[in-house]
Amino acid sequence: MRLRTTLLRTILLMTLAFAGAHFESAAAFAQEPQPQAAEAPLVDTPSAQAAKEIEKAKVQLGSLQDSVKENADNDDALVGLATKADELSRAVITISVNLRPRFDQIKNRLTEIGEPPKDGQPPEAQIVTDERNALAAERAQINAVTGDAENLSIAVTKLMNEIIEMRRQLFADTLFRRTEISVSVLDDAARAFVHEVSEFSQALASWASFVWKFKRFPLFAAIFLSLASALVLLSGSYRLFGSYLRRDEAVENPSYIGRLSIAFWSTLIRTLALAVLLVTSFFFLNSFNVLRPDIAPVIGALFGTIGLVYFVGRFVNAIFAPSEPHWRLVKLSNLGARAIGYCLSAMAVVNGLDYLFGTVSEAMGSPLVLTVVRSLIAALIIGIILIAVSFSKPMLARSGDPDAPGRHWPRGMAIILRVVGAALIVTALAGYVGLARFVATQLIITGAVVATMYVGLLSGKAISRQESFGDTFFARFLARRFNLGPVAIDQVGLLVGLAMYAVALLVGIPLILLLWGFHVQDLQLIAFRLFTEVKLGGISISLLGICTGILLFAGVYLLTRWLQRWLDGNVMARSHVDLGVRNSVKTGIGYLGVGIAAIIGVSAAGIDLSSFALVASALSVGIGFGLQNIVSNFVSGLILLVERPFKVGDHVVSGTAEGIVKRISVRATEIETFRKQAIIVPNSELINGLVGNWTHRNKIGRSEIPVSVSYDADPQQVMDILLELTAKIPLVMRNPEPHVEFLRFGPYSLDFELRFFLADMGDGLTVRNNLRIEILKRFKAEGIEIPLPQSDLTIHREAALVLPNAVKEHADGHENSKDRPVEEEERPVRQLRGRAAES
Repeated sequence: MRLRTTLLRTILLMTLAFAGAHFESAAAFAQEPQPQAAEAPLVDTPSAQAAKEIEKAKVQLGSLQDSVKENADNDDALVGLATKADELSRAVITISVNLRPRFDQIKNRLTEIGEPPKDGQPPEAQIVTDERNALAAERAQINAVTGDAENLSIAVTKLMNEIIEMRRQLFADTLFRRTEISVSVLDDAARAFVHEVSEFSQALASWASFVWKFKRFPLFAAIFLSLASALVLLSGSYRLFGSYLRRDEAVENPSYIGRLSIAFWSTLIRTLALAVLLVTSFFFLNSFNVLRPDIAPVIGALFGTIGLVYFVGRFVNAIFAPSEPHWRLVKLSNLGARAIGYCLSAMAVVNGLDYLFGTVSEAMGSPLVLTVVRSLIAALIIGIILIAVSFSKPMLARSGDPDAPGRHWPRGMAIILRVVGAALIVTALAGYVGLARFVATQLIITGAVVATMYVGLLSGKAISRQESFGDTFFARFLARRFNLGPVAIDQVGLLVGLAMYAVALLVGIPLILLLWGFHVQDLQLIAFRLFTEVKLGGISISLLGICTGILLFAGVYLLTRWLQRWLDGNVMARSHVDLGVRNSVKTGIGYLGVGIAAIIGVSAAGIDLSSFALVASALSVGIGFGLQNIVSNFVSGLILLVERPFKVGDHVVSGTAEGIVKRISVRATEIETFRKQAIIVPNSELINGLVGNWTHRNKIGRSEIPVSVSYDADPQQVMDILLELTAKIPLVMRNPEPHVEFLRFGPYSLDFELRFFLADMGDGLTVRNNLRIEILKRFKAEGIEIPLPQSDLTIHREAALVLPNAVKEHADGHENSKDRPVEEEERPVRQLRGRAAES
């Protein structure tokens, strides 16, 4: 026992000693500085991560600056660098924006902690001081990172402006580069041309032999796939727009809208089909390794030339219709239409061949003099064509006969053609061949594109005109297929017109921008900024964000409506909740859902909700200065628009007016009386006062016709006649069925009331008038009398004594009227006696 006690005492002492040593070491560890624990938060903070990203962005900016210097003469490379610089700018802005929430958190926390204690005040806890110092250090780091981000954003913007200026300068240098034109230059160009033809023939022959031996199957596969793609587009277009792609020869006098539509769609659809064929052919040939690096640019230029010539040809045929004057859109004679069409086609061929031969020269490494002379020849030919066209007589004769000799151009048009043609010739001969070639190309392609766009806009305007779309084949098909009425067809015509506007603008504007020196990357960047960031002063608006906000608002709103119906029809209806409570809950959920939907939609659209605080403060100040009524009407208008106790077209009765609601705005409601007087009622009066709505739920209303007959009439016969006549009126509802009420025994008549219901109480006046006429006719035919009002007259004795004297005076007043019949003279006396005896 003693040994066991000794062992237990020894173990207890050892345990206490070990625990004491452990506590002392823990206390000593707590007193030592912990540098790693203090530095760790700074490593993982958002500001530290943002600082690393800023450093990476600085490295990328330096690389971009070096690349811009190396590619100062390469426009294509500068386009790609501009795109990268824009991406870098948006990334830097994103870094700065992402730090704002953390900065606001730090600012709010420092406000909660407060300032450090001053001298003489009690000291604060060490943990509070450490937190304040850590937050202050992180705030300083965020400020530093934000400053670096701003400086970096400014540097990136400066680099983008430098790239734009470089590209503009390159474009100007290319256009205004001057080349000396002399006989030696022409001789060198001729020798270079002969050498180029020889080399290109050999290269083309060797490539064709290689493809036929080793790439025969990929060649046929590429051609098949390209043809299939083009045929799918063309067949689908013919199924949808078949009537707008070909002219009906049987129509001798087509409408203007028909001519416009066929001109626009035939040019657009067929050109797109050929473009799909050419683009897919080049894509598949290149993907299947059928094209060699020296042949691929030439094939691409060949396809581009074919597309250009075909587009101009389709445009000429659609606008001028050389062989079909009744389909022509401009007032030209047949000879003039053919002449202008041939000239435009010739200029397109010249421009296309110039571009094709220029690509061949680049592929074969021919000297620059050959390209200069070729462009010179093309500019001279186009200038001569323009001058020659200015002396023609293309305008339609005054008689209107297209076969008759035409008239000269309008003086201004002829002068413009001659000036432009002479300017091309002079510019080319002066050595500015690049400028002359650029202007000649824009005259053909840009002119055709702009004219096609104009025709498309005119077509959209004509189709969207009221009651114009209903005469088209497509409208008749929609009416048969979907059983649409004239109003719906007219609305579809408006949508089709807007779609034609969109097609003309979305296809034409990018083509014009590409022709005037823009690249595909430039258009992509413009579209991206248009949909993601539109600057209006200091406000950034995102079209994509606005569309997203609208969709989210609509989704939350529909969800709210579904939740209202589900709660009302399933939960509260099964629980036998009072109707008033059900309506209150349903309305409250509706308001709450609309509010949440609005907040979500506005937030998704990128609009800062804090900006609404300014509006709220302004309203609160305005209320204090006498805007109570305006604000009251405004809020009442919102309630009317949301709750809809009455809507436009309802028949309402208020304390101030009765009529039809014509317009509900946020300030007042317009009510038109039945005398066509417009009464403007403030919304607050409609909210605070009693308003009767005859057509709140529907237009069904009861109408009454009171009828009185003599006591000699049979009441059952009267009731049967009234019901019989009512049954013949088709506008009277059968359920609830009409009925007649025997109201009372009147002082001189039996009083009935015919009551019936109408589906549209607006027809009540007409129905009641017609029924009254029929009732009167039927009562006369049946011998039923409608009595006149009767009254009892009591004559006192004094009045009886006065009566003979009055009769005598009346007779004396007619002494001189002996020529009158005796019966006419005695009529007043009889009337007076009759009134006295009436009972």
